[in-house]
Amino acid sequence: MRGVLGERVLVLEHVGSTSVPGLCAKPIVDILLEVPDTDDEDAYLPALEAAGYRLVIREPDWEKHRCFKGPDTNINLHVYSPGNGQTPRYRLFRDRLRSHPEELALYAAKKRELAAKTWKYIQNYADAKTEVVEEILGRARAEQYDGHSEAYAEHAEKSVTNVLYDRPAILDLAGDVAGKRVLDVGCAAGHLSALLAERGADVVGVDASAGMVAVARRKFGDVARFEVADITRPLPVESGSVDVLTASLVLHYVKDWGPTLAEFRRVLKPGGVLVFSVHHPGEDWRWFGKENYFEVELLEDEFPPGQVVRFYRRPLSWTFQAVRDAGFAVDRLAEPMPVAEADEADPEWAANLRTKPRFLYFRAVNPAWRGPGSGRRSPG
Repeated sequence: MRGVLGERVLVLEHVGSTSVPGLCAKPIVDILLEVPDTDDEDAYLPALEAAGYRLVIREPDWEKHRCFKGPDTNINLHVYSPGNGQTPRYRLFRDRLRSHPEELALYAAKKRELAAKTWKYIQNYADAKTEVVEEILGRARAEQYDGHSEAYAEHAEKSVTNVLYDRPAILDLAGDVAGKRVLDVGCAAGHLSALLAERGADVVGVDASAGMVAVARRKFGDVARFEVADITRPLPVESGSVDVLTASLVLHYVKDWGPTLAEFRRVLKPGGVLVFSVHHPGEDWRWFGKENYFEVELLEDEFPPGQVVRFYRRPLSWTFQAVRDAGFAVDRLAEPMPVAEADEADPEWAANLRTKPRFLYFRAVNPAWRGPGSGRRSPG
């Protein structure tokens, strides 16, 4: 392939099940290829066709994806442009299975279970694997933070964006929390949890990263409780026991909000409040130079510098509808300004925060208790 395309090959990797030693797989080799621009088919399509590859899928509106079949081997050649959301996803999943035997065993068991069934379309089989794939990817993304928990905690303690913009906005929307039970999901190093406790709340902070939870316990364990919990799975919290649930800059790491928001609603009391912040959809679209604002896609960035993180961007309409579909009543939608101290701490960045979209904030209310037998139960 390199001989055919030369310098037009930007990324070329073996992915999919056959790239994981010991994993049961169909006799099909998945290859991921990045070229400078998949929409410019004249730059690579004739050369691949001359080598015997056949274009079988063209999806310009989904990651600018093309798929070819191989000339003499059963190959799925997936072709993307730089900056797509699938390359990091393929790599993360493959590397997770290679390095974690228990994840490989889990995925293999699911594949064998599904392969024993009859499927009208092969895509139905692929879709049925989505739940276990997302489960494994969720754990992989959480562990990305374990290695730099201390660095993140130090950054979060000093960052103007966190200290003088995000946390004040969350606290403002949460309102008076004195005497209330607050669940701070995605608590990271515990800074927001500590501020909520300082205002008189009984706070439990949860995070999928054991490293982050360890830092939070060391720093703020005297004022709040911290536990490891994955927000894509049932939370170890009793139904209807939480007055306020905060989720600061965490939901953009989750692809499907449905189960997560349903779990948030389950643990909240009737009239309980959900307050969360996410990346502003306009900012992600602009910053990453994406053509289709309305697409939901996985992005890759560095934060802090040198640490790769992956998250989803999505349009405002998707976010708003997900909250409503979960049964919440949206009370406030906010695009806040940094507090006055930001101008002294970092005038240039404060001006940036005052003139460009950065984060988006929701305050939503759980309007009514759904009664026994509704929603998911807390694990026993």
